Amino acid sequence: MGKNYVDIENDQGGTLRYRKHANGRGLVAHGAKVHPMAHIEAGAYIEPGARVGKGATIARGAWIDTDAVIGDNAHIDAHAHVGQGAAIGDGAHVGVRTEIGPGARIVRGARIGDDETVAAGLTVATDPKGLWLAA
Repeated sequence: MGKNYVDIENDQGGTLRYRKHANGRGLVAHGAKVHPMAHIEAGAYIEPGARVGKGATIARGAWIDTDAVIGDNAHIDAHAHVGQGAAIGDGAHVGVRTEIGPGARIVRGARIGDDETVAAGLTVATDPKGLWLAA
């Protein structure tokens, strides 16, 4: 069996150590808190200070930035990026290649479609079909 971690150089030339999550083998940085019942697919990255709740799914290629919070049973689709300090509510769904800006808030149960951009600091609620509601 191979090693259970990977060292990656950051933009400042330092090295960050990521462990492979037991449920999916995605990479979780030292200092991130990921529930053991979350599923982090191979190729997904969870940065330091981020938190991922029970039953959440982070798909391949998704990137959860520093200090972001992913609620219980939330789903972050492939190649999506959740920005620094953003929060995704319980049961919310973020689509493929979607960009959630730093500090943005996606409310519980909201559905953000594919290839969308949520601006930094914006709070978004949707109806069950994913249509954005006025805040």
